Amino acid sequence: MDDPASKVPVKVEKTGPAVKEAAGLWAPLDTLRHEVDRLFENFLGPSRRFPFGRSPLDFELAWPRIGELAIAPSVDIAAKDNEYEITAELPGLEEKDIEVSLANGALTIKGEKKEEKEEKGKDYYLSERRYGSFARSFAVPEGVDIDKIEATFSKGVLTIKMPKTAEAQKNEKKIEVKAG
Repeated sequence: MDDPASKVPVKVEKTGPAVKEAAGLWAPLDTLRHEVDRLFENFLGPSRRFPFGRSPLDFELAWPRIGELAIAPSVDIAAKDNEYEITAELPGLEEKDIEVSLANGALTIKGEKKEEKEEKGKDYYLSERRYGSFARSFAVPEGVDIDKIEATFSKGVLTIKMPKTAEAQKNEKKIEVKAG
């Protein structure tokens, strides 16, 4: 690759009913709450809730599940004046391992990594295989020009730009926050 930022194709499916509101997909606070709840469940067990009703003595080893947390990529979402931007950190992946698609009002990022290692020495033979995949979906806000969505991948970082339509840009209004 001579170009430091390679374009990743965005697949757009225009079939099926359009989803105006995808509950939970564009709600970062709900996602954060879910992740915190999941961490407590991994630490103390799924049968109780902490701090409301969970016993600190109800302990379950969390290490078998840590791999589940590590596979989900870190994602930043920014709303700018003329576009929304999603940035995902995908270290160790290549452009060919990533798929970005848009269907029914949801933008989905999928990735898969396959790694095989084989070593032969005088006294040993080592063979390792690692496989992992992920998928994250986000509801596309109203006012995005879906035909102009672009995805680029450079140095392990996927950047998706979703330009706002001219109408959406002019309809935005900032609301002043007043003291109580």
